[in-house]
Amino acid sequence: MSVLLAVLLGTAGAELAAQGGAGTVSGVLRHGGPDGAPLAGRWVVLHQVTQGGGGPVDSTRTDAGGRWRLRAAHVDTLAIYIASTLHDGLAYFSAPLHVQAGKAAAADALVVYDTSSGGPGIELQRRLVTIARAGTDGSREVLELLELVHGGQTTRVAPDTIQPVWTGAIPAGAVQFEVQTGDFSPDAVTQRGDSVLLFAPIQPGHSRQLSYRYVLPASGGTVVLPIDQPTTELDLLIEDTSATVRAPGLTGGGVEQLESRRFAGYRADSVPAGAPVSIVFPAKQPFRTDRLLPIFVVVIVVVLGAGLWIALKRKPETSDVGHQKKKH
Repeated sequence: MSVLLAVLLGTAGAELAAQGGAGTVSGVLRHGGPDGAPLAGRWVVLHQVTQGGGGPVDSTRTDAGGRWRLRAAHVDTLAIYIASTLHDGLAYFSAPLHVQAGKAAAADALVVYDTSSGGPGIELQRRLVTIARAGTDGSREVLELLELVHGGQTTRVAPDTIQPVWTGAIPAGAVQFEVQTGDFSPDAVTQRGDSVLLFAPIQPGHSRQLSYRYVLPASGGTVVLPIDQPTTELDLLIEDTSATVRAPGLTGGGVEQLESRRFAGYRADSVPAGAPVSIVFPAKQPFRTDRLLPIFVVVIVVVLGAGLWIALKRKPETSDVGHQKKKH
């Protein structure tokens, strides 16, 4: 009973330690950029997010200067706090807020934008491609992480359900496509042939991450990575460290250890659309019976040598026996 009581008290203590008093956070709601005009009379909501879920903990309207102040009645030190608002039919979220019990925190401006289906194209700032070693069936798993940047002044939205906000190419024949954790919902990303289509809104400002995986079936020793748009930075991680990578302006980054696996790293900057990028994997050497001939020769020599040694060893023993018979 004493052990059970100690466990219960320890659990309760951890829960109490995670809870604190009230904390407040304040900021300004702006339109069109961090230095844009303040927006008055808009609802701003404070959300508390934990491993078990999350939900709103406070809300308020902005004043004439676009200022807002929100309160968390019981600060959870293990939770993440974010502020949100709605504009032009879209939800906008702040970066994680540093809310502390008994203290008043200041947040960066919460910025909203008007929406548009046109304007400057989405830029591919970085593309990280990780290719695993071939499986027993010869197929290879590929994981891609992309950073997309919108340089316009409005939030880019898809004009309809046919035309995406952004499109990217993947190797021909890719199967088992799956969206991974990133800044976009899996429902807003789909594969269409050899292309990845993104339908989610993209705000101006800092980069947004898109990640997905797919499998390349066994089809020879060369993987061609399509470059369908200018890429500011291309990074490759190849688990088969003996592979040969070809790309314009390519530099090697050595071998990296990632979770007990080794990957050869490569990088190319300012890669133009249409640039030839390929990874040539060493072909598996077929089994040849003539390679066993030297082994057979060695085995035969050993066997014959052993037999000769035994025969020589037995010959004197036979002579001794005959000599003994003559004496009798």
